Amino acid sequence: MKFNRRDFLKMGGGAGIAIALGGGLWNWTQSPSPLKTNPPGVERWVPTVCGQCMGGCGILVRVIDGWATNITGNPLHPVNRGTLCPKGIAGLQGLYDPDRIRSPLKRVGKRGEGRWQPIVWEEALQRVTDLLKDLRKNAEPHRLVVLGGRYRGLMRLLWERFMEAYGSPNYIDNQFRWEGMPMEGLFLTQALHQSPIYDFENAQYILSFGVPLLDSYWFPIHALKAFGHFRRGRVGQRGRLVQIECRLSITGIKADEWIPIRPGTEGLLALGIAHMLIKEGLYHKEFVSQKSFGFESWIDPEGKPHLGFKEFVLSEFPPRRVFEKTGVPVETIIRLAREFAENQPSLAIGYRDRPFHQMAVAALNGLVGGIDRPGGLLIPKSIPFQPFPPVIKDRLAQKGREMERIDEGLSKVFQIDRPYLFAKNSVSGSPYRPEVLFLYYTNPLFSNPHPEIFRKALDQIPYIVSFSPYMDDSTQYADLVLPDHTPLERWQDDPMFLNSGVPVLGIRQPSIAPLYQTRATGDVLITIAKKLGNEIQKAFPWKDFEDLLLYGLRGIFDSRRGDVFGLEFDESWIRILQRGGWWDPSYKSFEEFWRLLKERGGWWDPLYDFGEWERLFKTPSKKFEFFARGLKKVLSLKEKEDSFFLPHWEDKKKEGEKDYPFQLHIFKTMSLGGGRNANQPWLQEIAGPHLFERWTTWIEINPKTAMELGITDGDWIWIESPFGKIKGKARLYKGAMPQVVSIPFGLGHRSGGRWAERIGENPYHLLGLELDPLTGQPLQESIGVKIYKA
Repeated sequence: MKFNRRDFLKMGGGAGIAIALGGGLWNWTQSPSPLKTNPPGVERWVPTVCGQCMGGCGILVRVIDGWATNITGNPLHPVNRGTLCPKGIAGLQGLYDPDRIRSPLKRVGKRGEGRWQPIVWEEALQRVTDLLKDLRKNAEPHRLVVLGGRYRGLMRLLWERFMEAYGSPNYIDNQFRWEGMPMEGLFLTQALHQSPIYDFENAQYILSFGVPLLDSYWFPIHALKAFGHFRRGRVGQRGRLVQIECRLSITGIKADEWIPIRPGTEGLLALGIAHMLIKEGLYHKEFVSQKSFGFESWIDPEGKPHLGFKEFVLSEFPPRRVFEKTGVPVETIIRLAREFAENQPSLAIGYRDRPFHQMAVAALNGLVGGIDRPGGLLIPKSIPFQPFPPVIKDRLAQKGREMERIDEGLSKVFQIDRPYLFAKNSVSGSPYRPEVLFLYYTNPLFSNPHPEIFRKALDQIPYIVSFSPYMDDSTQYADLVLPDHTPLERWQDDPMFLNSGVPVLGIRQPSIAPLYQTRATGDVLITIAKKLGNEIQKAFPWKDFEDLLLYGLRGIFDSRRGDVFGLEFDESWIRILQRGGWWDPSYKSFEEFWRLLKERGGWWDPLYDFGEWERLFKTPSKKFEFFARGLKKVLSLKEKEDSFFLPHWEDKKKEGEKDYPFQLHIFKTMSLGGGRNANQPWLQEIAGPHLFERWTTWIEINPKTAMELGITDGDWIWIESPFGKIKGKARLYKGAMPQVVSIPFGLGHRSGGRWAERIGENPYHLLGLELDPLTGQPLQESIGVKIYKA
């Protein structure tokens, strides 16, 4: 627009009149019409639990006239104390996703075509009931399989109870491997089938072997808060964090030191550090001599000598050999060992790698006496729910439960779920094929390495029912969809643990009425059980999931421990009382307890009981074991050498080393780490904050490597493995090791709505399906790749 002298004078005159009127003209022009005035809405804040990840943060949902308008942290919830991460704030976008499934759907086209017909709930429930009745009529209840994902608490127990009453052994956990804690390492050393807890905030020195503590840890906000306390929360103390991994992650950036290491060799470095601790006599001699087994060589009751951890590590893992495989200098290994021993309490943490690599990291904690002490590895107690009454099974259920699991989950060394064996056996038909598959909170066609094997498995299963509220990759293959409420619309418990080892129970309650014709899956399961009748119906005396929740909470009320959430001051007071044998809760009756749970957000028990060694060590020796004697009892392993039962490193060359010279590393970011939030554009916008990347898949390459290949920053390139190839955007990153290329996980959905579908690529298509012989879990650190311009 051009202004001449006359226009300028007109504007100046108008401004003078406005000034003379004292702003009245401005107020008049800006005031809304009285007809458009909106009266103030009815506002309320609803305490509940975030469902965006497994972190279990307490949230307050602002509701105006029945609509959720804002999410903030609950200051009373001990997990996050009022703080919240970007994923939590984006929870509103999960609720209001325009592509949500709004009613039950039945497939009317071929699988994967996306042709659906809405049906009413009564018809949908009757279809499932008839299907399950037919299976029992044919004496094949074991052919029902449930593949479950990221959830816990009473909902998991409800699924397991349903399968027990129905007569199938095939409840299979399909949680993401990289979100899991090192459970196998804990089993080998302490014979416990659960996850350990690390007391970060009270440690003085942390060796992190590739754990994404500040990137995508399984409870991110609590980990961030603990890191703040570890660093600056103690007067006169500042903890030191050493991050050991193959790329400079956000955790590495925030750490005191980043140590680059070749992917998959973290367990070997742990053994090199153990070598120096033993060689220089820096280990905790009292703990090792009194609370451990297998450190020294020993003789069994039959008179046969066995190799001990000390002798094995000193002979096999000198720093020079460790350096040749890991790339970590000898002097660094020696220094790390000395720092780890001198700065107490010290803590070693690792991810869910091969079992004996996990055991190597666990052995470091054993060497410094870091088991069950402040700043060490802790074993939390479970939430004291009221136990369900025993299931009275009919003859069909008894026979079905006696069948071998389709994933061979109870027939292997580690009695854990093996979703990959489920997929392979579903294709091969051994020991049998499933007839009906239920998918709940899991998306195997996206979230599992080598998803093609799951696609083949789904093709072999006659009927698939998904309970997802979104049309994800796997739900596209379903025959029937019974959409669940979103977390902001349903009742659910959310049990978890703090870093200090104490149990916390968050109460998830509906913030608003359901937006669409969806139903809580817990309610649906109870309804189906009642429709099946007879003993199955009797196993479910509750009218709905809220009724079941109240039943379970009775156990907490009767436990006479802990209290409902309160201020941080209350935490210390409860501890003082309980140490003295007193219990003075905020409630007098169960009704008051239930009311306060809903008002404050949950219950917790802030006192951790140290020194309960019988609870901590279920091993044959009733001690921490450097020699996994429990495995020695397994028939198929009797002929193994002693070194097999000690922490050791299993060398594995990457596939096609000559043709595929680079090593693949897949990492997770906070925003899209679970692979489940790609339908939320706020999180797409912050997918890669360290490189300002969004809405696409990027590939991190060392600048020198890129220059040798003629690749510049921003080029579109192919990355190819022996199993597949994907295209991404090259990003030159100084935090990348020269022979390693890194790709984020979370993008690349083939379904999921307008903000997820066909956005980026899924790096799991580059992975093969080599399984660990002990756990049945996929091995991923040995994949070689090549890169070239698109």
